[in-house]
Amino acid sequence: MSTGTEKPNVLILGGLNTVARPLAAFLVPLKGDRLVGHLRIVDKFSVAPATTYLGAEFPKVLQQPDVEYKQANLTIPSAVSSAFDPPKDKAAYSYVFDFSGELRHDRADMIFINATFKVARLIGTEAAKRKVKAYVRVQPPFYTSSSKGSHDEKEDIKPAGTIGTWWHETLRGLAAIEDLNLVILRFGFVYGPYITVGILSTVLTVAAVYGHMKQPMKTLWAPGKDAMNSVHVYDVAGAIWACAEWMGPLGRKEANTIAGEEIIFHNDKKIVAEVDGMSPHNQKLIAPLFNIVDDSNLTLAKAGSTVTALFGTTHEFYNMAMNTVAKFKLDDVVEEINEHHVGGWTEMLQASNPPIQNTPLSAYMDTHQLAKHSLGYSNAKIKEVIQYKLKRPQFTQENLKEVVDKWKAEGSWPILDGE
Repeated sequence: MSTGTEKPNVLILGGLNTVARPLAAFLVPLKGDRLVGHLRIVDKFSVAPATTYLGAEFPKVLQQPDVEYKQANLTIPSAVSSAFDPPKDKAAYSYVFDFSGELRHDRADMIFINATFKVARLIGTEAAKRKVKAYVRVQPPFYTSSSKGSHDEKEDIKPAGTIGTWWHETLRGLAAIEDLNLVILRFGFVYGPYITVGILSTVLTVAAVYGHMKQPMKTLWAPGKDAMNSVHVYDVAGAIWACAEWMGPLGRKEANTIAGEEIIFHNDKKIVAEVDGMSPHNQKLIAPLFNIVDDSNLTLAKAGSTVTALFGTTHEFYNMAMNTVAKFKLDDVVEEINEHHVGGWTEMLQASNPPIQNTPLSAYMDTHQLAKHSLGYSNAKIKEVIQYKLKRPQFTQENLKEVVDKWKAEGSWPILDGE
């Protein structure tokens, strides 16, 4: 659906440590036809030398023709403006994909205000000024929903914690920018090749340890029926592109008519006057919004059983006493739980052939990862409106094995005799 005969030029901002890398690989694949003309990726990290994990394939993506990486501090307005200036011989950027924002859950409000809300407002304002055809804002699973059923885009689900509050407020801030051709894409718990952030990557590592020790992997929150809807990173990348292609010929007004949803206020009313760019709590803000999750209807119990089976072990739950303590004093049980598998992971790395000195993977689970999560999204709207077809519709052992095999091939995952 790209307008004109030329392939669009694309700008990716932030997300080098999350989903920007697989998106870039999707846009300019090492094999097959590329979807874009010129691709620029901008983030705070260095790529040579690397100051964040890049995976084995992304450096090859950067070597492709008309692919550029720029290291920049996106909290600085001039850096954002410069990022939008294409090379002299290139047309302006048609599509902008915004992954910016603080990802650590233990940050204070002001960190999220400055590194998430204000940065996205800078980028969105510049995108509107440059009249980009599509601006896709990517929203991680920083929400909590009821444990029953899946929830469509019209339902008002609650942001989870301080991080969820400000990432959600960022959506309102972007929705308030007039003439911004905004599409919001909310994804579930993401996994896939070279994805090291998020709960599912850690669970995969921990399950491997228990498989190696020939012990069951135990988790909290029995019976584990709460939704933990998953999505393969290939589908996050595919859905991002589909959203941009959908928005390109429409414009914001028509897109709002077709797929607009109210972004409801979930913050402290007292803080509105203190934060530049915040809209009044009672202002009705509408933006096109889509969920992307797979069809597996993943729960904690289903995730645990699928992952542990890959490593020849089983998934069990801690007893009621441990669950009760965790419910009220999660900090008190974190170290006790981690004691069982962090040392085992270190042993596996040392026993690997060859031994592994550095890996982006950890078997340590912090309080956020051990907390109770419930997130169930409906994916019906993106299938119906954009007609997106899932590439990896199920959370399977085959998909997980592909992830592990790629880590083994690059030397990030232990290769052990007899396994």
